[in-house]
Amino acid sequence: MPSSIANHPDRLLPADPGVRDIARRLHAAVETLPIISPHGHVDAAVIADDEPFPDPTALLISPDHYVTRLLHASGVPLDQLRVGGSTGASPQEAWRTFCRNWRLFDGTASGYWLRQEFVEVFGLDDLDIREETADATFHALQQRIDDPRFRPRALMNKFGIEVLATTDDPLADLSAHDVLAADASFAPRVLPTFRPDAYTKFWVAGFASNADRLIQAAGGGAAGYDGYLAAMATRRSYFVEHGAVSSDHGTHNADTLKLSRDEAAALFEKGLAGAATFAEGLAFEAHMMYQQAAMAVEDGLVMTMHAGVHRNTHPGTLARFGPDTGHDIPFAVDFSTGLQPLLTDFGTASGFHFIPFTIDETVFSREIAPLAGFYPSVFVGAPWWFLDAPDAMLRFRSAVTETTGFTRFSGFIDDTRAFCSIPARHDASRRTEASFLARLVAEHRLTEERAAEVIVDLVDGSPRRAFKL
Repeated sequence: MPSSIANHPDRLLPADPGVRDIARRLHAAVETLPIISPHGHVDAAVIADDEPFPDPTALLISPDHYVTRLLHASGVPLDQLRVGGSTGASPQEAWRTFCRNWRLFDGTASGYWLRQEFVEVFGLDDLDIREETADATFHALQQRIDDPRFRPRALMNKFGIEVLATTDDPLADLSAHDVLAADASFAPRVLPTFRPDAYTKFWVAGFASNADRLIQAAGGGAAGYDGYLAAMATRRSYFVEHGAVSSDHGTHNADTLKLSRDEAAALFEKGLAGAATFAEGLAFEAHMMYQQAAMAVEDGLVMTMHAGVHRNTHPGTLARFGPDTGHDIPFAVDFSTGLQPLLTDFGTASGFHFIPFTIDETVFSREIAPLAGFYPSVFVGAPWWFLDAPDAMLRFRSAVTETTGFTRFSGFIDDTRAFCSIPARHDASRRTEASFLARLVAEHRLTEERAAEVIVDLVDGSPRRAFKL
């Protein structure tokens, strides 16, 4: 194993020697615990098919918008990184571009994860990631991923992944999940997640077609809004039957709205006709969030909300490279006001679990922690997307703990398409938790024995509890 800052035993731990010693012991208590990943974007078919990854660029660069967006900001065209299936450069040429710009990632969370992958997963020295050695490292990585020991199923076992949730279209047949569930030789659980965004947002291209397909796929009983609502519940039940434990909702804001049947039906018809305003589209999405919560009370799916992102903000990039290619930008969200209709009716409902996620750090202590500190249904979503970085995770833990304690937490969420970064992301979270708890021990606010119990619960108990695993 190469010697590097990437595998330094004290990485991310406190600089103070006394506090660091405590953090070392706390991290040791969770270092080898299995990974529970209840929200992410790895395709189940990748694991079910168990085909070799095609090349280092396709594995580590092109699908990772954390990586491509920063390179793009520094003047690298996205087609030179093979984003969105573009072929403006060969995989090896794209890798050379990445290596030439590797220093851009110093100090970033994505740079930290990539270093971990290079050293811990692939056995490379991260100091060799530079322009002069680009071809050599490309070929070294290609040799690794051609090895059967680096197929997706083998890596699932190597990474210690016990649970991996995917994100799936409501009309997906979930056949890849069925293949994995039926394979007695494959121990990890790969769970589908119901993600209905394309069926609840009027502004998504093809909404009318999506809604019609949803109604027809669910049996084509009632038509219009009534059939649409019934079809949504039917497809949720299908997911539950195939192992799903949660639904995920990438909403524009955190609004929820309880409309009458006739009001909702009228909006639905305008959406189908393409005649709805954006404000009307937001109102319908807010109403459907309320309806999804009502369904969750019935079918038991945990409900997660990822709100507060202007999606695909650059039209030219969207048209050429598609969505999820790095041009999503966060904005501030009012959770307390927006969630009031949902929580009024379901916040104390037996068995209902609701997990809000934010990229607006100001609401952790102001809104989300107080909500989770009162409503039995609400769990605080882990730092997500731009916030799943070491310093931001420490700020999160400080912001919420004094209000919620340690038990109202979703568990760490890696939220990734970059499969090989999963162990690095989870280890970064564990080291961050160890650092925070070590400070409390050093300040005589918590005994070390209790801190050891807490960190095990944060890493292992919290995701099992919040996601009903």
